[in-house]
Amino acid sequence: MEAYCMKCRAKREIRNPRSVTLKNGRPATQGVCPVCGTKVFRIGKG
Repeated sequence: MEAYCMKCRAKREIRNPRSVTLKNGRPATQGVCPVCGTKVFRIGKG
């Protein structure tokens, strides 16, 4: 699964992805950018 990295300004494959649930109940995926190590986040099922 890919997410947009704000630091690299590019779409990157998510490293160490984990499923999280937002406050409003929507599913999301959170992980780390493999290039720079910044947190990346994508809303929606993965």
